[in-house]
Amino acid sequence: QVQLVESGGGLVQAGGSLRLSCAASGSISGVNTMGWYRQAPGKQRELVAGITGGGRIRYGDSVKGRFTISRDNAKNTVYLQMNSLKPEDTGVYYCNAEISLRMYWGRGTQVTVSS
Repeated sequence: QVQLVESGGGLVQAGGSLRLSCAASGSISGVNTMGWYRQAPGKQRELVAGITGGGRIRYGDSVKGRFTISRDNAKNTVYLQMNSLKPEDTGVYYCNAEISLRMYWGRGTQVTVSS
């Protein structure tokens, strides 16, 4: 049983920073891409950032230059450093991982940016 557990969400003022973490646990082998998606109220879930096992990175257009994704393969953990946060970054952030050719999702962590 694979689980993804996110942490690090919260309330922050515009211009502030937060760091999200997501650790994969369970019967794990072959972790490929890990990443973050977010969903704001009334909107579709969208890609924030993804990183492959080889370190190839992709960012959503709205977060380029402000967010940084990284991973620790030994710990099966992915991180998202979020700087210069804006109110429009508010939403539930979900961790995603491709493990042994299956996609897994975390339960999500709330990020709220006040103006």
